[in-house]
Formats: sequence, structure tokens, C-alpha cells
Amino acid sequence: LMNLDSTNIEPKHWLYMAACIEEHYDDYDGFVICHGTDTMAFTAAALSYLIQHSPKPIVITGAQHPIDLEDTDARVNLMDSLRFASSEKAHDVCVVFDGKIIAGTRAKKERSKSYNAFASVNYPYLGMISDGRVLLYFEEPKEMGPVQFYHDMTASVGLVKLVPSMPADILDYVAGRCDAVIIEAFGVGGLPVYEEGSFFDVVHKWTSEGKVFVMATQVAREGSNLAVYEVGKKVKEEAGVMEAYDMTLEAVLTKLMWILPQTKDARQVKRLLGQCINRDILWTRK
Repeated sequence: LMNLDSTNIEPKHWLYMAACIEEHYDDYDGFVICHGTDTMAFTAAALSYLIQHSPKPIVITGAQHPIDLEDTDARVNLMDSLRFASSEKAHDVCVVFDGKIIAGTRAKKERSKSYNAFASVNYPYLGMISDGRVLLYFEEPKEMGPVQFYHDMTASVGLVKLVPSMPADILDYVAGRCDAVIIEAFGVGGLPVYEEGSFFDVVHKWTSEGKVFVMATQVAREGSNLAVYEVGKKVKEEAGVMEAYDMTLEAVLTKLMWILPQTKDARQVKRLLGQCINRDILWTRK
């Protein structure tokens, strides 16, 4: 499809991938995409939203070491992906890497050099590939279609990672330039209260004007829960901040990129954000 360092991936590339699959969807029983590992999890999540209810597998794989090296993992990952894509029970967007089968919305790169680079976050592995055999850990009903393709994404989603003593005007700056902002907070989520500047006031100002804020967590596993502490309860109840819950950052980001071209109404965004797509979210609270 393209020869591109995966660091340079953008929503336009995801749209192109989805369009190519749509164009040839009836010609093949499955699809395998070879992809750089650095942004593979973002691509897997993005395609999960752009291509929904697919009875055919769309498998994304890659390698930590180039294919021309003797110790490459490229050949085994590619063969495993082809085996899985040929399986009768395979469907939807998945990542196959180091013998593991991962839902497209749950993959995360956790290691920068090792062969076992990817993990399934807050969701079980779908299966494994060993000695040339595809072994599924549990059987899910196969999507019977019709497959649904989407043709629009926005890049107007910002991310602010909180650090101790960060000025609130940084969040204000990002919010002024994006249609939605993800806040990567500490622990189960919440906004800090410092002597200078108010994060709450910034968020309340923008949500009053219809801006979308989603609270995620910097913690890799188990997700957010704004109902635990006052710093979380206040922004959820009084400022209308939404929650990422157990979704990965890659899933939240690309899901918002998919949602916003459809609607910018906060109530509809919240509804779509909480809708389970390709196993991306297990639980929500009102």
C-alpha cells in the first residue's frame, strides 16, 4: 500500500488502508497488513473503527528486527498472520505478533526491542499460534456482516499528559486548538488542584461551550474510575468530563477521531464512546 516509516502515520493513511480493503473486500477471504511496530497499535485501533462487523479477518503484523537479518522475527510473524487469516474462525481487526493473537483495540506496544513487544491490555489474548497451529482461547460468535466501512476521520484530537505542577494554561492552549482533548491523569483519574491556575475552571469553560474532554489514566492497566476520589467526581459531575474506563489510549484517541466527523454533540459523543466496538470497552458507569 505504501512505503512509510510508521512514525509518520496519520489518519489519512488509515483511511487509505480501509479504502483499499473495501475496494478488494469481495476478492479475498482475509487481509494481512505489514506495518512498523511503533504505531501498529494505533493503526489496529483505527482500522477497528473504520471497518466494523467484518466476517473476514484483517490482520496487522510486523517485526522488531528487519527481515533481511538472520535473527529476524519478521518471517515467523508473517507466517503466523497468514495462518490466522486463513482460519475459518478468524474475523475482525486483530494484531498477530510473537505467536499472540490480540484484538485490534487492545494491542499496546510495551517493549521497544524484545520480540514479545505487544500485549493485550485489559482484555484476554484471543489465542496463540504454536507449531503452525491456530489455538483460540475462547470462541466468540463470528461476525456475519454486513461489514461496515467508514470514510472519515479527524486529526483534531489533542492529548495532555499531566505531570506534577503543570500549568493549567497548557490544557487551555490545547483545548483551543482541538475538537476534543484526552487528559492522561494520575491513577484512576482526576484533575489536580494547585495554588496557581485551575484545571477545573479551564475544563468547565470549554465543556460549557461544547468541547469534549475524556479522562484517561497514565496507568497501563485496569483503567479509570472518576467515582473514587473528589478530584475525579467533581470534573465528571460538574464539568461533564467523559471517561476512558478500560480502553487503551490508542483506542480512545482513534475512536474520538472516528466519532467527531459524525457528531460533535457531547451527548452523542458520550454514547458512541461507550459503545463496545471490536472488544474495546468492557464497562462503563453513568
